[in-house]
Amino acid sequence: MPNALRTLAVQFAADDAGFIISAELVLVSTIAVLGLVVGLAEVSSAVNQELEDVGAAFGSLNQSFNVQGQAGCGASASGTYFEDFSDDCDSQCDISCGPVSSES
Repeated sequence: MPNALRTLAVQFAADDAGFIISAELVLVSTIAVLGLVVGLAEVSSAVNQELEDVGAAFGSLNQSFNVQGQAGCGASASGTYFEDFSDDCDSQCDISCGPVSSES
């Protein structure tokens, strides 16, 4: 039995029928992965920009309201007032990449 296993191992070692196909698959998959990395980086940047636009739109909503008090026939209701002040980072282009600088 060990002799049969040895000859089988030698046959497997000598068999290179699928070598060309596997080398091509490695090359094609490497190129595909590099393309995916670059594409996903661009998608990430686009999603961040769109979310920044949504945040700027929410920040620019006018939330102030004013209700005048009412009075009549011996009854009255006091009014209320609220004013929305701008928050930090409440504008568009808050998320931006600055120029690349060296660590020197």
